Amino acid sequence: MKLARNIAVSTLSFAIAALSFAADNLRIGLQGPFTGGSSPMGVSMRDGVKLAVAEINAKGGLLGKQIELIERDDEAKNERGVQITQELINKEKVVASVGYINSGVSLASQRFYQEAKIPVMNNVATATLITHQFDGQPENYVFRNSANDTIQSNMIVEEVVGKRKFTKVAILADSTNYGQLGREDVEKALKAKGITAVAVEKYNIKDVDMTPQLLKAKNAGAQVIITYGIGPELAQIANGMVKLGWKVPMMGSWTLSMANFIDNAGANADGALMPQTFIQEPNTPKRKAFIEAYQKAYKVTRIPSPVSAAQGYDSVLLLAAAIKQAGTTDGPKVREALENLKDPIEGVVTTYNKPFSKTDHEAITPNIPVFGTVKDGHVVYAYEEDHKRGGQVRTKSN
Repeated sequence: MKLARNIAVSTLSFAIAALSFAADNLRIGLQGPFTGGSSPMGVSMRDGVKLAVAEINAKGGLLGKQIELIERDDEAKNERGVQITQELINKEKVVASVGYINSGVSLASQRFYQEAKIPVMNNVATATLITHQFDGQPENYVFRNSANDTIQSNMIVEEVVGKRKFTKVAILADSTNYGQLGREDVEKALKAKGITAVAVEKYNIKDVDMTPQLLKAKNAGAQVIITYGIGPELAQIANGMVKLGWKVPMMGSWTLSMANFIDNAGANADGALMPQTFIQEPNTPKRKAFIEAYQKAYKVTRIPSPVSAAQGYDSVLLLAAAIKQAGTTDGPKVREALENLKDPIEGVVTTYNKPFSKTDHEAITPNIPVFGTVKDGHVVYAYEEDHKRGGQVRTKSN
């Protein structure tokens, strides 16, 4: 009986100590799709976030506490994202959150952070609306350090129409919020150039035959295809063109850099062109250290989604800088600090010098992304001039 009592007391003491340790930690939510078609983005983002947290914790953490990540897989489903967000806020008591890969999940879920006055850093989702969803409210708790779809669509259309002089454009976009909101941005950018797409086609997630959409684009005389979707279906587009014996340039949003596009399309992916905030090349000391740390930690050579990993890493640095400056985890004070960060933050994508203000919650401006292209299973700089200047860090134009 005495032994049993001692074991029970020891177990209870351990449980109390564990709870105390957890309570002493600074808890940050980490949400994204870690399974399914969006997982190369989600896993890469998560792993970039973990690298940044490990570095901060190794230096003593934040405000004298270790950062504890509360990780959840939203499976790229809007309803799952809503459930997770509420759980992170109400049960896990997170003081801030990073993540959101899919624009639909972000737009459905981030309102709960807004209501709770808890800062959320969108580090991958790109729908233009994301940081403007609460423009009518006095304060905005939604921030972003990825290139929004207005930036990307303008880059793509300038490349297609301004540089290459194509006039017959086809758009293939998936049926999600991401695809359709991105398609709208592309059409707006085309309209500004006096161009109307000759074909605008929709497809669903998990579609494996793009023949009907591609035939409509081909029969309409399309000279180029602009895509807005994610890896597996983008591969079906590239492969479908080859099956039809029809090859025109394929350009699109940054997701053409996803590993499951490149791997599923194989040689058919070569030449695909997309905006990128980060290309996996060690052209600055910070990028070199990040790439080597990622490869060592996760036993890979090619990062599945380099953009997601880099932006995930940087999102933690931005949030940590705000919490340190605020001297507290109080949501309104952290938001205020984010809107007026006093010291530059050296990230992987860029050096962030006053990246946010009260009216501007976008850390990335149009001068930062460059074009990447797929070559032999990797994303490389599309243009030699960008490659030569790759070590010159592009910073936000205020």
